[in-house]
Amino acid sequence: MKTWLESARVYGDRRILVILFLGFSSGLPLLLVFSTLSIWLKVEGVSLTTIGLFSLVRTPYTFKFLWAPVIDRMALPYVTRWLGRRRGWAFVTQAVLMLSIFALGVTNPAENPGLTAMFAVFVAFSSASQDIVIDAYRVEVLSDDEQGAGAGAIVLGYRMGMLCAGAGALWLAAVFPWQQVYAIMGGLVAVGMVTIFLAHEPEAGPSVQNSEAEEARLARHLEAGQPVWLARLLASAYAGVIAPFRDFMGHSGWAAALAFIALYKLGESYLGVMAGPFYVALGFSTVEIANVTKVFGLAAIIVGGLIGGVLVNRIGILRSLMICGVLQIAGTLMFVVQAKVGHNVPMLMVTITAENVTSGMATTAFVAYLSSLCNQAYTATQYALLSSLTAFSRDVLSASSGWAAEALDWTGFFLVSAFAAVPGLFLLAWIMRRYPVAGEKRIATK
Repeated sequence: MKTWLESARVYGDRRILVILFLGFSSGLPLLLVFSTLSIWLKVEGVSLTTIGLFSLVRTPYTFKFLWAPVIDRMALPYVTRWLGRRRGWAFVTQAVLMLSIFALGVTNPAENPGLTAMFAVFVAFSSASQDIVIDAYRVEVLSDDEQGAGAGAIVLGYRMGMLCAGAGALWLAAVFPWQQVYAIMGGLVAVGMVTIFLAHEPEAGPSVQNSEAEEARLARHLEAGQPVWLARLLASAYAGVIAPFRDFMGHSGWAAALAFIALYKLGESYLGVMAGPFYVALGFSTVEIANVTKVFGLAAIIVGGLIGGVLVNRIGILRSLMICGVLQIAGTLMFVVQAKVGHNVPMLMVTITAENVTSGMATTAFVAYLSSLCNQAYTATQYALLSSLTAFSRDVLSASSGWAAEALDWTGFFLVSAFAAVPGLFLLAWIMRRYPVAGEKRIATK
């Protein structure tokens, strides 16, 4: 077993630093259609029920696996030759993301919430597309024993991006109109674009073998007398859409893995939708929310993410998932205490520290788990499918959170949020007994 120092040394690798900054670019847009948008809507007088329904604008994160095969396989004219397959797609999605954030910022949710929702969907779509590329890049550029550190780096960068879109946006909102705040956030997408220019394209490796398999299937279709256009369409559809799912479903434990992925972060997701309105309801100002929930919590986020990566390297993914999942429930229960105490800044500091550390640890272990399930021949498509299930619990299953917050008091709501994480841990315990190698290597072959 590795020592703690040996497990932590990988964080000095240049590729890990690239992943750190790409994580920032990936995390930046989420709060702009999540808690920051919820606070903006609350300030504008939008009802809690409508705010809860706004979680549906993030459904592109849930269904991104539908267009992941296109990103996984299709070359972009000129851009692919210039930057490469992964870097080219990353640059294009980031450019579209920047424009979408600018457009969202010029809407008025109080007068036309439908238009705000439409542009929020555009932001979510371009953000989800960027995530497809970044996740594939991270999995492909690192070896198996570096995935834990890569997960820690992506989570740390992701949280820093969320800090800018959370605390940074709230600070700016105290001085500038929300339209200017979103314009500034859109400009920060340039961080990811610069990183893409400085990064190296990962080796094609297994995808080349996949292309050769597609050519062989094309030849068989042509030999069967099918028209050239139809033969190419069928061969490409099989290689890009069917083969990745068939590969994943060809291993035992795949159904349990999908169910676990959908459930593991459900409690945190349910809490996250209403966290912003909760702070406002307790009387915290936007500056207090920014200072305590975002800036003070940054150290906790960094510590949690790095500890999670080291923990995965030292004791393995499945055991780390269980330990971090239990701790995450404890972090959620701190909000029950906060609801009882009310407007109290020191108590909020304790609550946010507990939530950020445990959430960072659990997210790092979870990302490492998702990465371990992917075949590098189909990285973008398979990872998009797996992460879409996480987005399903975050965006679709949590859409009722606004109704629950209005039907219950805040104490009851956070107890429900904590309980929502329990089924995922029971399923994890079953997976650990039935499929003990799942998550440490690819799911055991039948």
